[in-house]
Amino acid sequence: MEMKCIQVKEIGSFEITSLPVRPPQVDEVLIKVAVTGLCRTDLKLIRVGHRDLVLPRIPGEEVVGAIVEKGAKVVGLECGDLVYVYPGVWCGTCPACRAGAENLCRQMRIMGFHRDGGFAEYLTVPAQSLIPVPAGLPPERAVFAEPLSCCLNALELAGLTPGMSVGIWGAGPAGTLLARAARAQGAESVSIDPESRRSAAIGGHTHCPERRFDVGIVAVGAHGAYAEALQHLLPRGRLVVFSGLPPAGDRLEVSLNQLHYHEQSIVGAYGCAYRHGVAALNLIVSGAVKVADLISHRLPLEQMGEALDLVEQRQAMKILLYP
Repeated sequence: MEMKCIQVKEIGSFEITSLPVRPPQVDEVLIKVAVTGLCRTDLKLIRVGHRDLVLPRIPGEEVVGAIVEKGAKVVGLECGDLVYVYPGVWCGTCPACRAGAENLCRQMRIMGFHRDGGFAEYLTVPAQSLIPVPAGLPPERAVFAEPLSCCLNALELAGLTPGMSVGIWGAGPAGTLLARAARAQGAESVSIDPESRRSAAIGGHTHCPERRFDVGIVAVGAHGAYAEALQHLLPRGRLVVFSGLPPAGDRLEVSLNQLHYHEQSIVGAYGCAYRHGVAALNLIVSGAVKVADLISHRLPLEQMGEALDLVEQRQAMKILLYP
């Protein structure tokens, strides 16, 4: 059986092609993809490259679909089940995995990077990575579990507790989800984005207000945003490095005396663990974090080029692609 898919053979381009569907091994399942979300990481992967990318590759790491075939050793899952695919495969035994941070597993293999992802009609994945979608939750809302999971990891690393204040730089899809998830956890969130359209949509600011925050999270790849966030931390405040920067500009001058005298800290946040996916789906299905209004475009795989342009030009919030 053949399937339609997007394949990247060299950095800077992709092609719409047809490839054989890989049958599942004993511990795998075959999923018929319902929807795959597009994010800025996909844009970077296709047009610039990524440290974890192995070519040729079918990209796509935000995937929801239905099981159509399963391996002989797969238990607890049945054909017809709607599932969200946690994008990682981890070892389960290394120090990171034992600490509940399997996203940092040294043997981690990420869907859409090290192995094929969801911009395709079908996807074969380890049963280990599947999370059942709660009853009544449609695929196009469930697919937000992946970006929301990353936000939950960031808020966890921030040490967020009810009553804290959070300054969030960036009001794109990730920044908006961070703000909503922070409020769902009882925190006050303030969004800062220089684009008036985006800041207005979330009730934010185009410039950082004259105040300080318990937590600063930078959800935009802007050097200046990190510098500004550092200067707006309260004593014992924490800066969360959520968005990366280009390698040529990833250095920031930091006053160690500021961190020392104010007991402030800086922590990185990269990806998410499996448990964050479970939590994200529960937040979405309960309505605690709303996501449906963030969908700005629904496009077929054949319009991938247009979709990437929209992301690059910041003319979209969340784009969903359908096989």
